[in-house]
Amino acid sequence: MMEWVRLLVSAVLLFSGLLIFVAAAVGVNKFKRALNRIHAAALGDTLGILFMTLGLVVWKGIGVASLKLLLVVLFFWLASPVAGHMISRLEVMTDEDLGEIEVEHREDI
Repeated sequence: MMEWVRLLVSAVLLFSGLLIFVAAAVGVNKFKRALNRIHAAALGDTLGILFMTLGLVVWKGIGVASLKLLLVVLFFWLASPVAGHMISRLEVMTDEDLGEIEVEHREDI
């Protein structure tokens, strides 16, 4: 009975991670500005990898493999914000129109 509970919790965590990754992919494709895309990708990566790793740890149990998975999550949590910051800084330095605000004009008001 306990194995079924562990399998169910693992499946819920893995499915949640998958949904977060899909939402991040939709956000990356939906947003127009590069900084918004980077923000969606960075948040989706860190949260999605956490849920996926927790699902795998629950599924396989505590052991050396789960320690390795948690070290991978730690690496992602350290590397992803730094990479996102460097890419966004490059975007700010190279985009001339970044300071302009886009305003939609509606005629039917």
